[in-house]
Amino acid sequence: MRSGRLFRVSTGDVFRKHDPHAHPDFFRAEAAGLAWLAEAGMPVAAVRSVSEHHIELDRIAEASPSAGTAREFGAVLARMHDAGAAGFGAAPDHYDGQLFIGRRPMSRTVHATWGSFYIAERVLPFLRIAVDAGSVTDRQCRDIEAACDLVAAGAFDDDPPSRLHGDLWNGNVLWSPRGVVLIDPAAHGGHRETDLAMLALFGCPHLGRVVDGYESAHPLRAGWEHRVPVHQLHPLAVHAAGYGAGYGRELHRAALATLELGGST
Repeated sequence: MRSGRLFRVSTGDVFRKHDPHAHPDFFRAEAAGLAWLAEAGMPVAAVRSVSEHHIELDRIAEASPSAGTAREFGAVLARMHDAGAAGFGAAPDHYDGQLFIGRRPMSRTVHATWGSFYIAERVLPFLRIAVDAGSVTDRQCRDIEAACDLVAAGAFDDDPPSRLHGDLWNGNVLWSPRGVVLIDPAAHGGHRETDLAMLALFGCPHLGRVVDGYESAHPLRAGWEHRVPVHQLHPLAVHAAGYGAGYGRELHRAALATLELGGST
């Protein structure tokens, strides 16, 4: 998720981010998320040091995206998801601090079911901010809340908790000579289709090959493409909270598509 202002410095093989005003857990959460994903076999930017005010990471050399690399990434992503989590909304293992999506605090409350977690902890908190900011109108909000009711009731509950990156837009997918490397996670336990939906939201090179690789390791449940709007409610709500009415309209469209899916289930 595109974040607020941080000081970023790249020197030699080190990439440093620092902010003297950051929440005490902000950089710790990033480091914990990277470690959790790495434990599941996902290549990530290695953490060299971390404190309340900074994080230093290995600088990742860039390479052009390729279909082969995309397919390999998809397979690794599926295996990372399969590593699982303690519950829907669970933070990375052994991390006891605040979670974040971009610069915004994010809940770590754990739910027994995905729909209740997703709506209560990942959509509604940011929808309220978006409404207060004027990015979502009252009429749009009624439709969005109706879609939220449908999801929370369990209409799309069909998978155990997966180990998610949680902020898997294309800017956090780095293409390197050794393959895809992930950065800046908002890691937590959730639904595997949410990471894939976020890749689709802002565009990912060779996305079709990513999905091919994914399905070679873990076939997706039939109809996943139609459920993409359900899983984009969260990132669109976050963006509507911070980036204006254009994202509010996109959030509303995703909600209407979710309601249409509910009518066909």
